[in-house]
Amino acid sequence: MSQNLTIRKGLDIKIAGGLTDLSPVDAPLSASVAVSPDDFIGFVPKSAVKEGDTVKAGDPLLFDKRDNLMKLVAPVAGKVTAIVRGERRKILRVVIEPDHSGDAAIFDTKVNNADDARRLLKISGLWALMRRRPFDIVPNPDIVPRDIFVSALDSAPLAVSPARFYADAKTLEAAVALLSLTTKGNVYIGRRNDGLLPDIKGATMVDIAGPHPAGNVGVMIANIAPINKGESVWTLDLSTLWRIGRLMLSSSVDFTDYVALTGSEIAQPKVLKTVIGASIASLTDGAIVKAEYHQRIISGNVLTGVKVDADDYIRYPYRQITVIPEGDDVDEFMGWASLSPKKMSESRTFPGKLFGSVFRPDARLLGGRRAFIMSGEYERYMPMDIMAEYLLKAIIGKDIEQMEKLGIYEVAPEDFALGEYADTSKIEAQKIVREGLDYLRKEIE
Repeated sequence: MSQNLTIRKGLDIKIAGGLTDLSPVDAPLSASVAVSPDDFIGFVPKSAVKEGDTVKAGDPLLFDKRDNLMKLVAPVAGKVTAIVRGERRKILRVVIEPDHSGDAAIFDTKVNNADDARRLLKISGLWALMRRRPFDIVPNPDIVPRDIFVSALDSAPLAVSPARFYADAKTLEAAVALLSLTTKGNVYIGRRNDGLLPDIKGATMVDIAGPHPAGNVGVMIANIAPINKGESVWTLDLSTLWRIGRLMLSSSVDFTDYVALTGSEIAQPKVLKTVIGASIASLTDGAIVKAEYHQRIISGNVLTGVKVDADDYIRYPYRQITVIPEGDDVDEFMGWASLSPKKMSESRTFPGKLFGSVFRPDARLLGGRRAFIMSGEYERYMPMDIMAEYLLKAIIGKDIEQMEKLGIYEVAPEDFALGEYADTSKIEAQKIVREGLDYLRKEIE
């Protein structure tokens, strides 16, 4: 069974550094691999290993203090070389030196009911790769999801479709069969109608057309089956669904990862085959254009990614690295008001918009922070029934009643990323939404 969904609102940003060859190549072996619990909001970590311990791929590294069955596991076999802590001994990451033995933990995949399915997902580390709405956090094991939504497309700038690498029907059907035990509702899979992903038995396929943010799972939820107060749904990407299927078929977790190395500062953009949590250096060494100016490495895309250093590690959701100029040493005539055709803007005031230019953006804000102008800009880029600017003001004012009325249960920070990019006021919308979701969860749960 399939449905069609056409997105009208949105924007595909034209920036340099896109992929021309989508065939994956093997990345150099990473000297170290790391898991960062900060990537898994809602997971309260406690160490399950000590420095010097030897682990197999799939062995637990961290467990949740509130549910010791819920684990973050090792993506590779090797030796735990560091448990990096921050203030108040907060665990920042667990670092493993791979031994390249290929040893992997074996799980009992005999599943008879929903409880068995939940237990298997938790102990294998795959539970933590899913998200729950409302709040965009690791799912609460005590809450049964109304539906489960899988995004099999990535419409973000310079991203590549995961359906090119994780489209094996037998594997995905095994995953859908397992997830179907955990909900009384439907498993929806959103995809492009490009033939890359076949129909998956047991799932409702949603063929999605339109510009970014068509690939955001929140857009699919809002247009197919919106969330009401008191309801909960799970979300995951296609790679996580594929890993669940691999677990069911092989009794071990496959942490193979395909990372799009993109951006104007990459000499030859490519897709790299590696492992989740690999070091940034193993993916970017020799690939970044040598320059006198500063460059920014982003784990993710330019809208939602996290700034990282070369000695850092790729962060969840592990799909993309983008490298752009930092821009902190640019001396530009007239600054943000320049009428140069190279100036990136969605306003028709700037020549670059009229000429349909492919831009080479840097990381500058390009404008000063000012009062929140109610301009309707967010509504132009959000294909959801949300009054975004009013919701942001309600969050800033910590007005829970207004937040609920305006639809905070339906959104995640990524849904505001495109509007934040175009926002005249330069409001940090994603940060505001994340803080609002955390505040609301603390108050009502």
